[in-house]
Amino acid sequence: MRVFTASLTLATEGRTEVSDITKLVREVVERLPVSAGVALVNTLHTTCALFVNEFQSALMDDLKCLIERLVPERAGYRHDDPRVSDCERGNAHAHLRAALIGRSVALGINNGELTLGRFQSIIFAELDGPRKRKISVQVIGA
Repeated sequence: MRVFTASLTLATEGRTEVSDITKLVREVVERLPVSAGVALVNTLHTTCALFVNEFQSALMDDLKCLIERLVPERAGYRHDDPRVSDCERGNAHAHLRAALIGRSVALGINNGELTLGRFQSIIFAELDGPRKRKISVQVIGA
């Protein structure tokens, strides 16, 4: 069993946006001498998220509407209140949205390839952009 680590950097352009990063993660995995194992893909930030789903534009629009409904941008969050928090970005909504979606995905590797279904993609969600974001890819396998 061996462990490999790589990182990706994404530059986001919008306040909230979603990106399909499957190709980027596949390229990392394919460069490694691992035929079977697990890839842990993890964002190193607290205001963005990672998940697996179908990357289809209408579905991504629905996702954005859902998180905006569940966690509105301005709803009197304590994290945004300078009387109780040192945060100047006013980004409590992004932290809360990321907590709901999650920050990592674990994927199997078989025959040197990521194990994903026909319509599955690895999706990165920027929730407090624009920013430069780091994503770690750790592969454990043989």
